[in-house]
Amino acid sequence: MTATELKRIASKIRINILNLIYKTKSSHIGSCFCIVDILAVLYFKIMNINPQNIKDENRDIFILSKGHAVVALYIVLAEAGFYDFSVLDKYATDGSKLAGHVIKNSLPGIEVSSGSLGHGLSMAVGMALAAKLDNKSRKIFCLMGDGECNEGSVWEATMFAAQHKLSNLYIIVDYNNQQGMGEADKIISQNNLAERFRSFGCNSIDVDGHDIGALLGAFGGKVDTRPVVIAAKTIKGKGVSFMENNVDFHYKSPTDEQHALALKELTESV
Repeated sequence: MTATELKRIASKIRINILNLIYKTKSSHIGSCFCIVDILAVLYFKIMNINPQNIKDENRDIFILSKGHAVVALYIVLAEAGFYDFSVLDKYATDGSKLAGHVIKNSLPGIEVSSGSLGHGLSMAVGMALAAKLDNKSRKIFCLMGDGECNEGSVWEATMFAAQHKLSNLYIIVDYNNQQGMGEADKIISQNNLAERFRSFGCNSIDVDGHDIGALLGAFGGKVDTRPVVIAAKTIKGKGVSFMENNVDFHYKSPTDEQHALALKELTESV
């Protein structure tokens, strides 16, 4: 799949995220929009996955550690053919397992539960070590937020991964400089994230998290014995002008007027 085709898929995914969050009056639309390009590259180009064989022992594993962006994952999995879009009609309804954070096995392709920040990477490290010990070819991809890197458990897991030379582990940081209560730099600065991970023993690079070509190059780069860290610089709310870098859309769902405006912007970008 070409970069142009991936961009087109990412635009379609954003439209579907907008419509589902608007319909259900749920939240975290900004957090979903900023990771769409990363997910599109992973699910439609990089990862070894097959929706027709979801239990393949050598399949790659994806962990969305920033579990509050689960709507993006729901939409991507539907787009990738893991289930029909109609399944998502149950999202955010009473009694449904399709909640606002990730619940393991709630849908095909959902590998772990997540949302309590700081836990996803430890799970990913354990899976990567198990794959290495079992001589499996699978890779483990863990997507975290930059604010999540305030958690000490992130750095403990990183040190462990480097110590055990888990080159099958890919840590992607959604580096949008936004947290639930404001700008990350004003709370606990996460400047120089790539350098920080490098000092912990990782093969770490900075990349534009919305540049499809740059992301493809980052995931396809040279692999050595170190875990790979991709500090993906993103814009929270990417794709809709009034949502970009607006912390309100960590919590708010679009109004009728905002939905119409956002849909117009996203449709024009397809």
